[in-house]
Amino acid sequence: MKLLKFLFVTVLILCGAGYGVFYFGTNIASEKIMDAVTVELENSGQLKEIKQMVKNDPELKRFIEEGSTIDQKNLPFTTKEQATRALIGKIGLSEIQDIQAKAQKGMSNDEIQELLKDIEGKLTEEEILALKVIAYKEFLK
Repeated sequence: MKLLKFLFVTVLILCGAGYGVFYFGTNIASEKIMDAVTVELENSGQLKEIKQMVKNDPELKRFIEEGSTIDQKNLPFTTKEQATRALIGKIGLSEIQDIQAKAQKGMSNDEIQELLKDIEGKLTEEEILALKVIAYKEFLK
């Protein structure tokens, strides 16, 4: 009986530790990714280019402006960090890094639309709406 209790407690502790490592690990990774991407975009001037590209592409502009009319109370996340954590969980870190590399090299409007459709297929409607709200807030800055 003591052995069974010991095994149960050990498994419980290991599960708790595993969950903690996963939760805090993805949180730390998402913060580092967001910081690196934000700094890189601001320093390279690509942020201005992206904003200009969105202004020039009516479809992208419409996609992002949908974020202004969404009720934010029922969204699964509301911050960039939470969104990054959700994207890492749904899409995967390696695919996000591939997307970042493609974006740094430059993407055509067709490639952007294809990327949006691919991401939309992996996320729920609520997650897409939350991303639109975050993108809209970022473009207001």
